[in-house]
Amino acid sequence: MTSYAAVPFRHGLLSISAAAVAWGVGGAVSALLMRTGGLGPAGVSCWRFGVAALCLALLPSRETRAERGAPRWRSAVLTGLGLAVSQCAYFGSVRYAGLGLGTLITIGAGPVFTSLGAHLLLGERLTRRAAAAVVLALGGLALLVAAPAAGPRPALGVALAVLAGAGQSGLTLWARGGGSARAGTGAFATGLLCLLPLAAVQGVHGLLPTGGDPVATAVSLLFLGTVPTLFAYRWYFTGLTTVPSTTAAVLVLLEPATAAVIGVLFLGEPLTAGLLAGSALLLAAIAALARE
Repeated sequence: MTSYAAVPFRHGLLSISAAAVAWGVGGAVSALLMRTGGLGPAGVSCWRFGVAALCLALLPSRETRAERGAPRWRSAVLTGLGLAVSQCAYFGSVRYAGLGLGTLITIGAGPVFTSLGAHLLLGERLTRRAAAAVVLALGGLALLVAAPAAGPRPALGVALAVLAGAGQSGLTLWARGGGSARAGTGAFATGLLCLLPLAAVQGVHGLLPTGGDPVATAVSLLFLGTVPTLFAYRWYFTGLTTVPSTTAAVLVLLEPATAAVIGVLFLGEPLTAGLLAGSALLLAAIAALARE
């Protein structure tokens, strides 16, 4: 494994952990929007990318201006495609399998896909502590996945979750392998353009909010586009500059732990012994990585 300086590595751990928690909260907010606001998975993703792109367009930065070159735009398009696939598939898994199960499988696939890809494509090797953390994490996920599904079509939700996990792992490997993965205006605009036709096929009910409190819906959409999208992806890609791929994949397991807690406390999803034991194993895996 590549050796990294202590301080940047710790900052990378914090950045990726903060992104994972933000994504877990974002998953819960999206579940509420689909349940009460009448939005479909593609519609939620469109709003998420649209708000993020608009915020960047209204608040231009030096980094945003630097992305105008052709190489930067090619990178932005590839990043946007990856985000579109992973996020739309993830929201679909939440809708059809429930917040807890959809999030757990999406992120649970991360260590498997990422570890294999990092070994085959990037030549990264696992330290004993990191390997133990992956084993703990997968054991925790096995217990969590055994929990009852809260969605109407669990099989479809599981398939979409695996697709979302593969898409997220692809972004991780590309960024760690030297790709210029950036959560910029071009990436979010690309993701929006990719998903608009899919949302349009679902009609007005798939793209426009049709229920719930309009003010609460607007606040939720603004939150989705900023904290778990604009900020969280930047934190994540920043962390990947110092944190190895497999370590990042395990740290992101904070997302399903966050989502599971929110699902139980606020969305009425079931609390089981497997959920508690699995969450404990995930936290143990993260603690092991934090000391590496």
